[in-house]
Amino acid sequence: MIALPDWRRSEPGQKPEPKRVVASLPLALLQLDPDLIVATVNPAAEQLMGQSYRRLVGKSVAELFDFEEPLILGRLADGEAQLFARGVRVRIMGQPPRRFDVMTSPVTHCPGWQLLMLHEGVGVEALTGDGSGAGGGEGIALRAPEVLAHEIKNPLAGIRGAAQLLDRKLSESDRAMTGLITAEVDRIAKLIDQMQSLSRRSAEPAQQCNLHEAVRRAQAVLTAAHPAAIIEEAFDPSLPPIMANPDSLVQVLLNLMSNAREACQHEAAPKISVRTRFASGIQLHAGPGGKPLRLPIELRVSDNGPGIDPKLRDHIFEPFVTAKKNGQGLGLALVQKLVREMNGRITHDRDETQGLTHFRIHLPVAGSVQP
Repeated sequence: MIALPDWRRSEPGQKPEPKRVVASLPLALLQLDPDLIVATVNPAAEQLMGQSYRRLVGKSVAELFDFEEPLILGRLADGEAQLFARGVRVRIMGQPPRRFDVMTSPVTHCPGWQLLMLHEGVGVEALTGDGSGAGGGEGIALRAPEVLAHEIKNPLAGIRGAAQLLDRKLSESDRAMTGLITAEVDRIAKLIDQMQSLSRRSAEPAQQCNLHEAVRRAQAVLTAAHPAAIIEEAFDPSLPPIMANPDSLVQVLLNLMSNAREACQHEAAPKISVRTRFASGIQLHAGPGGKPLRLPIELRVSDNGPGIDPKLRDHIFEPFVTAKKNGQGLGLALVQKLVREMNGRITHDRDETQGLTHFRIHLPVAGSVQP
């Protein structure tokens, strides 16, 4: 018979113990042993899964969960890896899939033991009503990502400043370390900026703009950083203006071109191409006001790299999914968000015959969408 955990028992006036605090968490928490068997769960996990403590303890993770993102099971099998994956589709004991924020963490000083946490993420959205921030809902949600970013960026600026001061006093041979500190601070700051962009609720204001000007601006930024990068152009000069945010469009293009450069940089003859054309018949079925919206403008970024791992192809636009060894998995998630804010659509496909990977963006023409 499985004994109930200590947090089930209480005495009047008793000071809260750590176990009782864990029991009060609204976050579903499961403790896993080195074989990925559930050792204990908190009440929030029981409620989330619709099963009692006795029915959950002793079951394996594979029996309870089917993660549509294969990287999660890989991280759990590692035993010492931390993970935070946002909006992952999960089947719980064969039920229809739902989206959760999934977190894993090793237990300190207990090799192999881990914590698995799941949160459905409905609380903040419910407080903000329709998600638009109207009526003060944005204030109720406390804008947690922005607050967190502010608290992290302040000490980062201090660390960067201190490294720059030290750099002036060190010899040339010792400056590599201060350079590393500065570079890592900049990398973390960039990561925070990406996470803030993903969490932003309101879209940037759109205006009528020229697609080809945005392409050339992004190309200029990329070639300034990587002069060896050569991008072939195949533009349709007859394309009309589109309705988009120019800065967001440049960000999208720069991300896709940078990814293409990295993907094919080890090929004998690396090839990156950008093509624009009319693509009739493409439409967004749920445009503004719920009306169908035609997306006749196609922008395609292609490269002749080895392509995306087939296991990841259906998940590459999800946060924290990446095939890069040191990638953060936020770039394409941000690209998809920005494209959607322009009432557009982004897809990708692989042409094995020609050895090319294509990312296609379909956009509406100016005038079909109100700014």
